[in-house]
Amino acid sequence: EVQLVESGGGSVQAGGSLRLSCTASGFSFPDFDMGWYRQVPGDDCELVATASGDGSTYYTDSGKGRFTISRDNAKNTVYLQMNGLKAGDTAVYYCAADRMSGRDLRLFRVVVCRGTNELYWGQGSQVTVSP
Repeated sequence: EVQLVESGGGSVQAGGSLRLSCTASGFSFPDFDMGWYRQVPGDDCELVATASGDGSTYYTDSGKGRFTISRDNAKNTVYLQMNGLKAGDTAVYYCAADRMSGRDLRLFRVVVCRGTNELYWGQGSQVTVSP
């Protein structure tokens, strides 16, 4: 029933930009925190940014300064604008939604991408940054 469908991934040269989109269905989108995680093969799943239902945002060191998370509740969509991309940003990026309304997604900094069942997950988007 619940679906998070991502788009916008791809390959880009260092210094370039990409915008990821995640469109949700099957739940009351404005009531739930949304976020973006990323994972490099062999590494931990790491939180990049979150956006609460009212639009307040949070960034970890991975996203601070170069990335911007936003959401459009009328479109049930959350975005991640990524500027000044570096080779170290190469990863699979996952959209996630908290399964409990009113809970802060920042509680979930240590997760398994697509495996932590307290969250809903998108399918993942490959972002590759070449030098």
